[in-house]
Amino acid sequence: MRSLAGAALLAVAGAACGGSNMGAQPPVQALPPGSLANTTPAPLASTPLSGETATPLPSASPNASPSAAASVTPAPAATPPLADARLHVPQGFVVNVVANVGGARELVALPNGDLLVGTSTAQVKLVPNAESAGAAGAPVTFASLPEGTAHGVAFGGGFVFVATQHHVYRMPYANGAQSGSATQIASVRTGPVAPNSDGDVHTTSSVAVSGTNLYVSVASSCNACVEADPTRATVQRMALDGSGITTQATRMRNAIALATDPASGSVWAGNAGQDALPAGHPYEFFDPVSAHAKPADYGWPDCEENHVAYRSGANCAKTVAPALVFPAYSTPIAAAFSPASQSGAYAFPAAWRGGMFVSMHGSWHQASGVSVVPPHVAFVPFTSAVPARAVSWADPTTQWIDFFTGFQDPSGKRIGRTTGVAVGSQGSLFVADDDTGNIYRIRPAGQSGSAVHRAKSR
Repeated sequence: MRSLAGAALLAVAGAACGGSNMGAQPPVQALPPGSLANTTPAPLASTPLSGETATPLPSASPNASPSAAASVTPAPAATPPLADARLHVPQGFVVNVVANVGGARELVALPNGDLLVGTSTAQVKLVPNAESAGAAGAPVTFASLPEGTAHGVAFGGGFVFVATQHHVYRMPYANGAQSGSATQIASVRTGPVAPNSDGDVHTTSSVAVSGTNLYVSVASSCNACVEADPTRATVQRMALDGSGITTQATRMRNAIALATDPASGSVWAGNAGQDALPAGHPYEFFDPVSAHAKPADYGWPDCEENHVAYRSGANCAKTVAPALVFPAYSTPIAAAFSPASQSGAYAFPAAWRGGMFVSMHGSWHQASGVSVVPPHVAFVPFTSAVPARAVSWADPTTQWIDFFTGFQDPSGKRIGRTTGVAVGSQGSLFVADDDTGNIYRIRPAGQSGSAVHRAKSR
């Protein structure tokens, strides 16, 4: 079985989801029994796609070969608790729970080993010593904003940035600081909800820093409509002080996941497409929005995917065809690049570097009592700043493999929903869960602290 959301999920996904609570959808098959069995996924096939050279993709059980240990902020030597045994990572890795933050959303790994956590409240939390050899410190409140939801967080240029429903804030950051003073630098969602909105009003914004630019994604006020507010269903670009705001990408329904590739400086946006369309479509997608001339037009709600029209008479010839796709209803909610040159004490094996980890929140709706797409974290190998495999418009499972799974069993019962993801200064992978509040830390076994535990492989 290639992945948790592989070919079987292509058949069962009913339409793309952005986390709404809309009514009944067209009938969709339940996941086949045993689709979440405790098995080890095979790596993707290395057969070249048309017009490309085959690129080896990582095995699900790469040999761990971390680089020499680097300096890490001292912390208590106690070993943090192991994650729930029902959760799975590839053989050779270990998962611990290093903190619990209610409503944990986006994550930022700071240079000194601390971890920032955006939340579904008006607060940003900080987990001290998250990269320590042992337990992390107890979470503290880094900042309280005048409004929620403080979902989006980013770091760059000496500042911490936070995006809420209507505003963008920044805070000067000095190494080791455990609190920040927020200044509002920009406003989004300045106009009204779309006329005759179907009620699928998104309230989150995400942020990413690339060089001297700040990118802010602003989700839509409906499932499918023409927006009255020019900042909705867009990715905005501005200077780090909030000046010069301009639309970088438009007609993206919910580009909730933003990530900056440190190798190229490109900002990638992961979009959750609209609901209630033909079975299996539109695919959820990622694309380097900063690499296109502005405003890059992604076509929602008339067009999505490979210039496909979903509205009669729509002209989709000039819309952007994205570079990376996932099955409908996956709901990409966060992503983080793993630097190819990572050399920290907990650096992943080479096969798991130089690509992008993508956190999928999973589908919100159910079919026959089973959620269509389970929450999970996938890994996308990259070559020359693009996914190692080109898009297959017939199969949205060919460009990635699963990394962190087990959040949903075949009966549809969930034990969490993955949200934020970040690569720490020493190489650890951090994953947030807004259902349980857990913050997971994943490391190569043998580099994870005093008590080594190999999580069950898939």
